[in-house]
Formats: sequence, structure tokens, C-alpha cells
Amino acid sequence: MFAALARLSLVTRIIIAIILGVAVAIFFPNVAPYLSLLGDLFIKALKSVAPILVFVLVLSSIANFKVGGGHDSKIKPIIMMYAVGMFLSAMTAVFASQIFPSTLFLDVPHQAAVQPPGSLAEILKNLLLSFVANPIVAISEANFIGILAWAVTLGIAFRHASDTSKVFLTDTAEAVNKVIRLVISFAPLGIFGLVAVTFAEAGIDTLASYGQLLAVLIGTMFFVALVINPIMVAFVTRSNPYPLVLKCLRESGITAFFTRSSAANIPVNLDLAKRLGVAESTASVAIPLGAAINMAGASVTITILTLATVHTLGIHVDLTTMVILSIVATVSACGASGVAGGSLLLIPVACGLFNISTDIAMQVVAIGMVISVLQDSTETALNSSTDVLFTVAVDRAPSK
Repeated sequence: MFAALARLSLVTRIIIAIILGVAVAIFFPNVAPYLSLLGDLFIKALKSVAPILVFVLVLSSIANFKVGGGHDSKIKPIIMMYAVGMFLSAMTAVFASQIFPSTLFLDVPHQAAVQPPGSLAEILKNLLLSFVANPIVAISEANFIGILAWAVTLGIAFRHASDTSKVFLTDTAEAVNKVIRLVISFAPLGIFGLVAVTFAEAGIDTLASYGQLLAVLIGTMFFVALVINPIMVAFVTRSNPYPLVLKCLRESGITAFFTRSSAANIPVNLDLAKRLGVAESTASVAIPLGAAINMAGASVTITILTLATVHTLGIHVDLTTMVILSIVATVSACGASGVAGGSLLLIPVACGLFNISTDIAMQVVAIGMVISVLQDSTETALNSSTDVLFTVAVDRAPSK
């Protein structure tokens, strides 16, 4: 049986793990908590190795980079796609909120222990400060902006090093890649544990009271994933986008859905980008950068929950304000941490556009925590799969 499973593709084994996890949650719910260790170990392993992987790969890629290969010119259009994708996602969320307005029950306990950013300026300040973080602290705290900054700087410095040093960096990167492949091979076991615990603890009755809000959130994210993103990819690649879109959703989105962490999914995306033919010098920069700033799902969450609050309070919103909200949601989403629930703490920033008090905004954050089992999982799947999707799309763009 184990030999037969080993011959199956990783995606097939993950699908089998999902089915078994749901079955355990339904028929043996008391067993599910004991399986949480499998999921916790898998996520911990991914999060532990991801910072070192990014640092070593970026450092090695830049140190050994050959000028004229064309890979360096691809980072700028990838970042542009990230920004446009987030803005279009926010605008899509605005229209969805107007067509299907949601009402919140703003009577939940105030979450005093959670501290959101004070303003949009504070988010931008934090992003800039991340660039100059201590490298050891950046790696230990998985600050991928800081990791990228130091890896790029040291990589440029190592371009003038001896060939022996460059070979050492290449060998180190390959060694870390082997560790990553080992960790990813255990994905079916980890996802089995995550699925069992998630479905056993989700509580369908708890989610039912916010069914419409969840439907609008998840429906908008699916629309972005299956309509907005394919249009952008088709525009860039001049080809049918759906084979690539569906592959990225299947091989990156499923894993991200259950890990609920863009940072933890970086190794998965790097492996997928490599198999899809993206040069390591491009993927090793674009994928971690996407995990840090490309948050289309977060922009949807921020926009929809903010407008649900506005609708509940009876505040009128004109078209100009909607566009401004989309811009704020886009910039705020860039500051969302790549961990579970990272986007929810940015809702008070968007609510500030409408002079909504922090007390009310934090009640909305609490509501977000209630529905986060499905909302945050779907959001992360969209965020992370889009990282590799746009990277591959730019890589495949026809040359002018």
C-alpha cells in the first residue's frame, strides 16, 4: 500500500489526505485533536526552513547571476502585477459589497488584547523599517522584507568574491533545497492532521449566523481567482490562462488553504515555480516578495468587512470614496503579515476612512476571528497561489 501511494503524485496524495481528514472529522471527531500534532509539525517545519531557504537562495542567485540573462528585468513587471491584482481585487470586493450588502451583529466582546496599526502611515513606516532590520532578527522572526534586503545586499557584495566562494553558496542553496523537498514530501500527513482538526472544530452552527458575509467573502475571492487573475494572465502571456491558473490553485492553493500562512507556503511555491520553468534568480526573489506584499485576498477581506460595517451603521458611500477605500485596502494589504489572520488587524485602518471608532472596528475584527476558519484559509489560498501564478505568467510573457 505504501509503495502504491509513493508512486502517486504529491497532489493526488494530498487529495486523498483531505478526504481521509474529513472522514475522521465526521466519524471520529474525538480522535481529531490527537492528529493536530501532524499539522502543527508540518507548519512548524515549513515556517522554520522558509526564512533560511529564502536568504540562501536569494544570496546565491544574485552572487552567481549572469548579466544579460534577462531575469532581473522580470521582477519589476511581477511587482506591477501584484499591485494591479490587489487593486482590482479590492474594486471587485467593493462591487460585491454593493450588490450583496451584509449586516453585522456589532455586539461581540471588545478584543482589547489585539493592537491594530494606528494608521496607514504607520503601516508604511513599518514596511520601511523592515528593510533595515537586523539580519539575525529578520531570519528568526521570518521578516521576509528584511531577509530579502540583506540577501540582495550580500548577494551583490559576493558578486566580487572568488569562484570558490560562489560554488560554496551554490552548494549551500542546493543542500537547503534538498531539505525543502524532504519537508514537502510530508505534506499529505500534515494536511491530513490539519483537515481533521479544522473540520472537527469549525462548528458549522457557529459559521451559519454569518453565512451571507462568508458567501460574499469567499465568492469574491473565487471570482478574483477564476476571472480577474485569468484576465490578467491572458493579457500578459497572450495565451489561454486557465491551465496555468488551475495548476497553481491545485498545487499551491490547496496547501496554502490548510496551512493558512503565505510564509509557510513559500517552499511549495518555489518548488512549483521551478517545475514550471521559472529561473531560480527570478523565483527566489519574486515568490518571497509576493508572500510579504502580494495580498489580493487580504484586500478583499479588508474591503468587504469595512463596507459591511459601513452598511450596518447606515453610512453613505459615494464612488470616489469607494476608489479611495480600494487604494487604502491595497496599501494596507501589503502590510498584512503572512500568517493566519494577518489581514484582520488592518480593518481598523480602512474603517478610519469613515470615522468609525476603534471600539467598533475591533468588534469587526472579532467577527472576522469567528469566521476565519473559512475566510482566512480561502484568503491565503488566493494570496499564495497568485504569487506563483503571476511569477510564472511574467516569465512566460512573449518577448517584444
